Amino acid sequence: MSPTSPTSPPEPGAFVTVEFVYRAATTTDPDVQAMFPGCVSDVGATHIHPSWIGFARVLMTASSAMEWRISLANVPVGSEQRIRISDPNTCTLNPTGASTENVFANGTLLLRIVDTPGAGTEPGLAFTVDSSGSVQP
Repeated sequence: MSPTSPTSPPEPGAFVTVEFVYRAATTTDPDVQAMFPGCVSDVGATHIHPSWIGFARVLMTASSAMEWRISLANVPVGSEQRIRISDPNTCTLNPTGASTENVFANGTLLLRIVDTPGAGTEPGLAFTVDSSGSVQP
């Protein structure tokens, strides 16, 4: 069996680039700002926290009025990874602005909600990616 076969274990140190798309408004709702000013201020601009870089904050880029994007390199292949999206508009649903809806990795909707570190434990999403870039939610 070849080392690139989907049933083979990943090679140590194998990494791929994954594009994340978050479908949500790219401007902060003034009503949310008025109702949750502390949360909106703490979240700031919409961003992602990836596990493979220690959940560091990485800003996302608005690609349309209803979509954020970012491509991240060096995503480890074959092991569970976690992300957290922080969006000021989500302060209505989560006191830290963590969002677990409408998040895609390489075109695959992420569905598995997991804990991530943040201001305490915050909800995030988990996935695994293979060497071809195919994502398993």
